[in-house]
Amino acid sequence: MGVPPASAADRALTRPRRRPLAALAALSALGAVGAVMLVTLATPTPRPADAPADEFSAGRAYRTVQTVAARPHPAGSAANDQVREHLVGALRGLGLQTEVQDTVAPEAGQLSGAAGGATVARVRNVVARLPGTASTGRVFLVAHYDSVQTGPGGNDDAAGTSTVLEVARALTAGPRPRNDVVFVLTDAEEACLCGAAAFAASHPLAADGGVVLNLEARGSTGPVIMFETSRNNAELVAAFGRGAPHPVGTSFAVEIYRALPNDTDFTAFLDHDFVGLNSAYIDGGAIYHTPLDTPAAMDRGSLQMHGDNALGLAREFGRADLTALRAGHDATYFPVPGGLVRYPGWLTWPLAALAVLGVLALGWLVRHTGRAGTGRLFAGFGLALVPIVAAPVAAQLLWAGITALRPGYAELLDPYRPVWYRLAVVALAATILLAWYALARRWAGPAALAVGGLGWLALLGVVLAALVPGGAYLATLPALAGALAGLVALRTRIDGPWPVVAVTLAGAVAVVILLPTVVLLFPALGMAMGGVAALFAVLLGLAALPVLDLLHPLAAGPRGPAASGEHDPHDPAASGERGQVAVRARRLGSLPAVAAALAATVFAGVGLAVDRFDAAHPVPTHLMYALDADTNEGQWITREEEPQPWTKEHAGSHFTEYLGAAFPGLGRESVFTGVAPAANLPAPTVQVLADTTTGGLRTLRLRLLPQRTVRLATLHVDATTAEVTRAEVAGREVPVGRQLTVEEASLDRWGFGIVFHAPPPEGVEITLTVRPRAAKVALRAMDASDGLTALPGFRERPAGVGVVGSHTSEMLAVARTYPF
Repeated sequence: MGVPPASAADRALTRPRRRPLAALAALSALGAVGAVMLVTLATPTPRPADAPADEFSAGRAYRTVQTVAARPHPAGSAANDQVREHLVGALRGLGLQTEVQDTVAPEAGQLSGAAGGATVARVRNVVARLPGTASTGRVFLVAHYDSVQTGPGGNDDAAGTSTVLEVARALTAGPRPRNDVVFVLTDAEEACLCGAAAFAASHPLAADGGVVLNLEARGSTGPVIMFETSRNNAELVAAFGRGAPHPVGTSFAVEIYRALPNDTDFTAFLDHDFVGLNSAYIDGGAIYHTPLDTPAAMDRGSLQMHGDNALGLAREFGRADLTALRAGHDATYFPVPGGLVRYPGWLTWPLAALAVLGVLALGWLVRHTGRAGTGRLFAGFGLALVPIVAAPVAAQLLWAGITALRPGYAELLDPYRPVWYRLAVVALAATILLAWYALARRWAGPAALAVGGLGWLALLGVVLAALVPGGAYLATLPALAGALAGLVALRTRIDGPWPVVAVTLAGAVAVVILLPTVVLLFPALGMAMGGVAALFAVLLGLAALPVLDLLHPLAAGPRGPAASGEHDPHDPAASGERGQVAVRARRLGSLPAVAAALAATVFAGVGLAVDRFDAAHPVPTHLMYALDADTNEGQWITREEEPQPWTKEHAGSHFTEYLGAAFPGLGRESVFTGVAPAANLPAPTVQVLADTTTGGLRTLRLRLLPQRTVRLATLHVDATTAEVTRAEVAGREVPVGRQLTVEEASLDRWGFGIVFHAPPPEGVEITLTVRPRAAKVALRAMDASDGLTALPGFRERPAGVGVVGSHTSEMLAVARTYPF
């Protein structure tokens, strides 16, 4: 015998007697859980310089930051030489065996190359070793000491460099670890990861591999996130949970980073079968790679967190049996108050299946108890897709509108003061969710919408399990918790306290899992991809729908005859009363959405008001200068998509679809250019040291010699004149890649190329074996230095106009063609 359908008022999962009190209690509980999670992500208080010797002190480390980041110090510069001398002296002062690895190395994995060729650099890595007492392997603490040319690198990576030195001091102040600890301060990371590649490939201490702890920074503040691991990381993650005092990291971040084209020194170690962890703080990205990345910009709480974790992990791995670290699977993990939740990755699919079954069971029970029929359940599922789609789209449109008002944001990784904008995105997502719920609730009913929201979470969990297994927990666990809570609520007295308790606990699970994801996605992806954070904010709201339902009046007004249908349809007074009740219910139900919309408007307005460009927070601009020594013609070049007013004073009058036609060393993308006076600058020379022909192949031994102090030099072969079959740079063979055919060469003249970073004063020796296609082989040589202020025609930047964080900002290039 079937169960009679419930009244409209009974279509929710909970119906407490004191609805306002229940709503207050449930929302307060979720707010408290959210606050605890935010505290979990907060940075610790920096320890002063007089902290105990065996502890990490941000105060002591900051002194190193000030020395390392006194000025820009790209690889090969005199400033970088001074930094290296300081680091060597500091490590030797600790009694550590210290050396400088001086070598020529290719780019890690040939990640970007040069026009199908090779990127190489002269590197000088600083390497020190603390011998273990009974070593089972080696632990490597790694950071890079070079900076970009546009900024002093106060955070990137003086933070990592100073952390390595302070950890080295703390370890030497205490008992020696069981395992060797090697401190590696790499060179030329910003240029090509070449320092790390050189160490991992050829240094004797790296021959047997080991555990790498790489320390980075991409911003100026925020929690330190362990965002990348080697494969089969279960034992590594377990050690991270034990050893790091502030274990912030998620398997979702690891999965996403593996899919991105981004790289750090950690990439070079992974290429050589090391295992390990990669960590960085990433908020405050507006200063990344800019002149504003100074020591003063650093959040010393972030530095303290870096150091606490690095020291804790150095000790954890220092006493572990390193031969047992290669587990056969990846772990799923995420932070919770007081530690890290982790479980084996092989549980991903069983949990995803349980979540689907749990939601199906809840749907069946909702139908069985008469809270929603089959049609309403399907409608609830379909309707739940609306906020999932609408919120991200609205967030992207919001940012497009803000960027239209502030075009300078397009050149920033994130605004200088992004908090108000982030709040606006969250409030906008809440507006859409609450407005949707207020409208859909009256028709589909609370229970059907709750099941529909959990259904999409369970479905997303399956999709993530297939595509991004380490991120499946984000949807699977909230869906499973919500389904179990719904089953409990429907099996207890609907007007008692336990249904509210159950759905509140499920909401707390969603807050613990999804709130940190929303918070960390903003700095990770920037406001330009704020829609992703909005999506997860909506997923959090869908998981907590039964709690949000408490903010609304009962689904059909007050209890009693009017709610149950016991009324006289011919009674005008009753009909009027019902109409008034319905109007009041609609008004009350719309209040949360109205409040969220108002908050979104206020937050966006405050963001525009407080985050203005000024001398301390300049609008970033990109400008280069290039001189073609063949024609003695100069030009300004900008990579801005829409050149800003100051930039247009130099470049912007002409759109160039193919920059590489004249300057293959600068890349192949489209740019804006402008005519510039020809500067009195010498071009690099190419000297022929030997020229032989055997079996139809011609071998040219050349010296590429810059005539001024430069950051890099390049050499490209005209593919219409020769096909490169083999190449050596500084005695090292480099891959030549696929060469252009004759037909391709007619469209894209410059084929194989070499980029050499930090070239020595005596130049670079290059040997090319080619199959000639013309009587003479044409080569295009280019070199590049930094600094535009002394050039003729350069207009100084006014206050409020700054330099964008780019490896080509402020570059000054000179190129000449040599036929041989």
